Amino acid sequence: MEKIIECVPNFSEGRDKEKIEKIVDCFRNVEGVKLLDYSSDEDHNRSVVTVIGEPEPLGQAMVAAIGKAVELIDMTKHQGQHPRMGCVDVVPFIPIRNATVEEADALAKSVAKEASEKFGQPFFLYEKSATAPHRENLAKIRQGQFEGMAEKMKDPMWKPDFGPDTIHPTGGVTAIGARMPLIAYNINLDTSNLEIAKKIADKIRHVKGGFRYCKAMGVMLEDRNIAQVSMNLTDYTKTSVYTVFETVRMEARRYGVNVLGSEVVGLVPLQALVDCAEYYLGLEGFESKQVLETRL
Repeated sequence: MEKIIECVPNFSEGRDKEKIEKIVDCFRNVEGVKLLDYSSDEDHNRSVVTVIGEPEPLGQAMVAAIGKAVELIDMTKHQGQHPRMGCVDVVPFIPIRNATVEEADALAKSVAKEASEKFGQPFFLYEKSATAPHRENLAKIRQGQFEGMAEKMKDPMWKPDFGPDTIHPTGGVTAIGARMPLIAYNINLDTSNLEIAKKIADKIRHVKGGFRYCKAMGVMLEDRNIAQVSMNLTDYTKTSVYTVFETVRMEARRYGVNVLGSEVVGLVPLQALVDCAEYYLGLEGFESKQVLETRL
C-alpha cells in the first residue's frame, strides 16, 4: 500500500456475535484493505473495528459496513453503558502513511455522501471535518443520544451535513470525519460504586477542567460488578496514558478505592507504550528506535 489511511468505526452491537461477524466481513478479503483488529464489549454493547487501506477501497468497504449495520442493528432496542446515537456511532479516518488530514477529510465526506444516499442514514461531520465549531466535539454531537436526537435535529444548528434532516428510524445518526490517532483507554476500580467512577472522570475530563486531550466517563461493568473510568485520549503526546493512570489512581485513593487494572481497546501507537515504559522505569535518553521490533 502506497497511501495508508486508518479507519476505526464504532458499531452499536457488542453482544450478538453473528451480527458482529457479518459487519466485520465487509472488511475481510477486500483488495487494498487490511483488517487489523476488532473487539466487542457486552457492557458497552459496542464493537470497535480497526482497518487500514488505500483510500478508495477503504471507503467502499466502509460504505458496505454502514449498510450492513443499518440492516442488522435496531437502535430502538439498543441498551448499553456507552453513549450512542446510531447503529454506526462514529467513523473516524486517520492519516497513517503518505496521507494527509485533508485526504482523510475528503474520504470521510465521500463515504458520508454515498452512504446517506444509499441507506438514508444522516451524518454529522466532526473533529477536523467539522463544518462549525460546535460540531467538532463528538460528545456535544452525541448529547441526547439516540432517544433525544430526533428532537435535537429540529434545531437548524443540528441539521446533518449529509442525509435526511431527521434520524433513520432504526439506524439513528452517525458522526464521521478526519482526526489524529486516539487511544481508547479504560481503568477498572475495585468498587461497585458508580458515583466514584463518575466523580473521578469529572476530575480528568477536559470539559470539566481536566486534561486537554482527555474525554472520560464513569461506567458500570455489570458482569464483574465493578465501576470503570472509560476514556478517549485524543492526543497521547500531550495527555499521556501514564498521566491519566496516575491521576485516576490518586483520585481513587480519596475514596478508599484501588485500581484493579486497565485496558486498551483496539490498537495503540507504540510510542504511547514506550512513553509509559520510559516514565515508570526512569529511562534516560531512550528512543523508540531502541525497541528491537522497530528495527526489524
